[in-house]
Amino acid sequence: MIQIENVSKHFTLHNQGGAVIPVMQDASLSVAPGECVALVGQSGAGKSTLMRMIYGNYLSQAGRILVDGVDVANAEPREILELRRTTLGYVSQFLRVVPRVPTVDVVAEPSLNTGNDVDQARSHARSLLSRLNIPERLWALSPTTFSGGEQQRVNIARGFAYDYPAMLLDEPTASLDAINREVVLSLIEEAKERGAAIIGIFHDEAARARVCEREVDVSAFTPEVA
Repeated sequence: MIQIENVSKHFTLHNQGGAVIPVMQDASLSVAPGECVALVGQSGAGKSTLMRMIYGNYLSQAGRILVDGVDVANAEPREILELRRTTLGYVSQFLRVVPRVPTVDVVAEPSLNTGNDVDQARSHARSLLSRLNIPERLWALSPTTFSGGEQQRVNIARGFAYDYPAMLLDEPTASLDAINREVVLSLIEEAKERGAAIIGIFHDEAARARVCEREVDVSAFTPEVA
């Protein structure tokens, strides 16, 4: 489902005389349906950079990034947008939404974007919000007014509102209390059971051990600097 082949990445600092900073070289890994792979490595090793390349936010300089057969590294923008709509979900650490949109509609949006019935999408959104312990009195309000912890849980609900065949999870259990942490881990396990291929960053070692089949040390892809 997710296949990364010989991917390389560097950043060019145009405000510093065009200095080139190599961050990744010949990165390769694969994730099968129903499998969760954890990206590990020291801070700055490139875990988040690799996730953003898979999602199409960063361009790679070499290699292929195949998600359900679509090469994100060389795809047209419209192909990437379609991939994000129907195939590849991304749960980031930060909630970015249009202000004044009710929380239930923020969560329902991924399902609505694929053509699902409005009532069905909102019902599923309400179920996820309840499961993640967002008080019902908040569902009609914009999540932009919520606390950081509440926004994180809304973001998680939104990420699991549609059954994406492939998912990227960036610290999904960070800063959660024990009850909500358990909910998130259960959601991940359920996604795996339905066949989702998942790549995640988990600093929570116990969470990583529970939901991930294996780890990939991104430090192994760090290029040597002369």
